[in-house]
Amino acid sequence: MVIALASLLAGCANSLQDETANWTPEKLYAEAKEEVAAGNYERAGKLYERLEGRASGSLLAQQAQLDRAHVLYRTNEKAQALSVLERFIKLHPTSPAIDYALYLQGLLNFNDNLGLLGKLSRQELSERDQQASRDAYQSFKQLVEQYPQSRYAADAQVRMNYIVNALASYEVHVARYYFRRGAYLAAANRAQQAVQEFQSSPAAEEALALMVRSYDRLGLIELRDDADRVMRKSFPNSAFLNDTGAVGAHRARPWWQLW
Repeated sequence: MVIALASLLAGCANSLQDETANWTPEKLYAEAKEEVAAGNYERAGKLYERLEGRASGSLLAQQAQLDRAHVLYRTNEKAQALSVLERFIKLHPTSPAIDYALYLQGLLNFNDNLGLLGKLSRQELSERDQQASRDAYQSFKQLVEQYPQSRYAADAQVRMNYIVNALASYEVHVARYYFRRGAYLAAANRAQQAVQEFQSSPAAEEALALMVRSYDRLGLIELRDDADRVMRKSFPNSAFLNDTGAVGAHRARPWWQLW
């Protein structure tokens, strides 16, 4: 049975090789496009790969690379798709399709869930890896900055904004997690990281509040007061500041002791 299966697989490979042996690059490309349209992504990928070698050095070969990366993207073969795109960007930095390559690279790393709202609270937050989101941001950023007129630039900018807000929210979520467990130094460090990296994100408000409270619990009065000044200047109408809870002017307590 093993020998028969091996023979069958070898026959299929040879069939594809024999079938395309006399095809022109144009015919190979047309056939690959038809396979994509029919949903036969595996066969389309093989045809694109064959075309890339046969039309090496041409614009058609470059297009075959990009189309193969897109096919791999459609079939959730992320690692292979990223490898193809990284090679394309390295070999063809002046290609007229480089903006699309960067956009597709960003999409492959972009995760529109980012693990922020659902299962996050039931996981060890400090162990989650957000590197893929950061990689996506860098691809989109390069696209927007270098090719602002690209048809993909507007969508890339929207995704960049989402990634920034999501990563900032993630850092604050981690800081909150540490604070609630009494790990005040870790909470302060993660909150500070959120403020430094994502100053324009809405999550920066709670990050500053967490810094103030964490420094207060640690007895770091100077750092607490510095963070409090920044908090009051940056977010004068913050709900954290307004939650005074005072029972009398002479007995009023600082907001960070009441939140």
